[in-house]
Amino acid sequence: MACRISELVIDAADPDRLAAFWSEVLGYVELGREDDGSIEIGPPGVGFGGLQPTLVLSPSSAPRTGKLRLHIDVNATDRDQDAELERLLALGAKPVDVGQTGAENWHVLADPEGNEFCLLHARLEPR
Repeated sequence: MACRISELVIDAADPDRLAAFWSEVLGYVELGREDDGSIEIGPPGVGFGGLQPTLVLSPSSAPRTGKLRLHIDVNATDRDQDAELERLLALGAKPVDVGQTGAENWHVLADPEGNEFCLLHARLEPR
């Protein structure tokens, strides 16, 4: 038997802001809040334990140092990559240069707190 990723935890200076951003990006809803200020978001009608991992935005005042060692990749499900890029930028994502050559078929972006993520080229079926 193997493990499955059930949730990803992201430190956040402003968990509410990041929860709102990632909920819009992924079509997620708020699943719950903890006493420490953490907010869990996930797929509507499924929540924790479904095929897609939930995200837990955990409050942290520690400054980030250096490049993230792990990042999220996303794919559009109902539009092409260019249209999805426009949507993500309108939600508050910012383009980031991490040394791309310009020949890549993905876009490197950052969420409102500067966490890098990539918008990949392939369009996936919604689940």
